[in-house]
Amino acid sequence: MNKLKWLLLALIILLLLFILIIFTKLSIFITYYHNKDDDDLKIELRIWFGLIKYKIKIPLIKVDDNSPSLIVEGEPESSEKKVSQITATDMLSGMKNYKEILEHVFQLHSIVKKFLTKVSIKQFEWYSAIGVGDAAHTGMITGAIWAIKGSIIGLLSHYLRILETPKLMVTPDFNQMTSQTRIICIFQFRIGNAMLAGIKLLKFWKGGRPVFKPKKMMSNETTKSV
Repeated sequence: MNKLKWLLLALIILLLLFILIIFTKLSIFITYYHNKDDDDLKIELRIWFGLIKYKIKIPLIKVDDNSPSLIVEGEPESSEKKVSQITATDMLSGMKNYKEILEHVFQLHSIVKKFLTKVSIKQFEWYSAIGVGDAAHTGMITGAIWAIKGSIIGLLSHYLRILETPKLMVTPDFNQMTSQTRIICIFQFRIGNAMLAGIKLLKFWKGGRPVFKPKKMMSNETTKSV
């Protein structure tokens, strides 16, 4: 009898803990700093007003001065020319496959969009300083950066809930070469909403993968219909 009581008590505690976790808000603090060739990105996860937190420092790859480009080696092209024929069956098969892809993309987009409506931005600050050594070019680039920042804020406000007015600033440096950026952002969402979105995505990838029809199957269907 005592064992049954302890088991029931343990189940009640686990249930209460599970409910607490579901309604717990997760705060994600993102800090990014860029100054010429130096980059620093820090991510901190907090729950229960910072009682439990976990820090992540992501090292950013720097481009080597001696080899600033990425080289992708591919297989050499064959000297022989290959001629392929596209039939009406091939076109019909491609159209049906594209339709299947679009339907799954829209379904995935709806799942992600519904989760993003539950995500709020508590703080967003983006400060930049730019200079290219020429006053006219610096002014043009400064205007372009303002436009880019405004577009990004508009996109974020469309999908997420912005609780405070974002703080944006672009400082032009007309005398010297300057490239600095500092971003501070805080995202918040309930863990239960993230779990629900994860379950939906898991079900989507397991049972909702697009089924492509091969050309042979399409040709058989067309001959049967004829």
